[in-house]
Amino acid sequence: MLRTAESVSPRHPDKLCDQISDAILDEALRHDPYTRAGIETVGGHGKVFVTGEMTFNGQVDTEQIVRRFVGPDAGITVHIAEQSREIAGGVDTGGAGDQGIMVGYATTATPALMPLEVWLARDLNRRLYERWPNDGKTQITVNDGRISAVVATFQNSSSPALAGAVRDWLRDKEVDDGVRIHINPAGEWRQGGFDADAGLTGRKLAVDNYGPHIPVGGGAFSGKDASKVDRSAAYMARKLAVDYLRQLGAAETYVHLAYAIGVAEPVHAEVVADGRKVPVRGYDLTPRGITEYLDLRRPQFEQTAAYGHFGNGFRWDLLPQAAVVPN
Repeated sequence: MLRTAESVSPRHPDKLCDQISDAILDEALRHDPYTRAGIETVGGHGKVFVTGEMTFNGQVDTEQIVRRFVGPDAGITVHIAEQSREIAGGVDTGGAGDQGIMVGYATTATPALMPLEVWLARDLNRRLYERWPNDGKTQITVNDGRISAVVATFQNSSSPALAGAVRDWLRDKEVDDGVRIHINPAGEWRQGGFDADAGLTGRKLAVDNYGPHIPVGGGAFSGKDASKVDRSAAYMARKLAVDYLRQLGAAETYVHLAYAIGVAEPVHAEVVADGRKVPVRGYDLTPRGITEYLDLRRPQFEQTAAYGHFGNGFRWDLLPQAAVVPN
């Protein structure tokens, strides 16, 4: 069975936008843990535009935060309004900040309880980014658990050095005899990040979740406070997937949660463990309950925007950091 997943570095244009949106959210949460936010960032070719909604008690120097990621020369436009009264009315009563479907997943295939192809692509990306901290991508194809193809492309790397780093990484991995390795397949490149391409918050959904072989509910995470179930319920779905995986001794678990805007309780809550449907019991699945349980009112979100929101030792993973960040 062939399965493929990619990972992108923190300097990829879409990831820059995710990190900017979450850095703004984190700064607002430092002033007011009850911040309401839905921050969107688009950037590219010397310009960054930040828009969306934010209601909180305090002040945030948004331009200074953006410049931490893009430097002193970019043109920056900020246009952020308060949350609409209609949406706020539904959230004020404890309801969900939007409708949506969230999918959680866990598998025993890796120590991080993540799909193998995602785990490997992310691991290689981290390794290469340590040496070339620039825009870059990795992609891994596995065939019945063995690596059958590797793609690595990193800005400002030399192809021979990059190839050597990839082969060093492969030494202790399960690899097919005829493994295909593509190193900077379009040639070496010097222009990356916002200089080469545009980025947008929330555009790397598969990278942020569990890769392309696991369903995605559709909502992005970055820039959103916990009243947005796109984020908080997705984290809770992962928590449930991990919990039920362990409780039932399953090989893999899927969790589905769905909400209606302004309504606290989910309209759908279900676990599927090794193909068997199991009801969800003993958890408060309201937005407020999830927020308290997972401690989502404190600043912590910029770090989630770099290498995926699951399998990186966050509270909703229930794994110690050392177990999920490979050496």
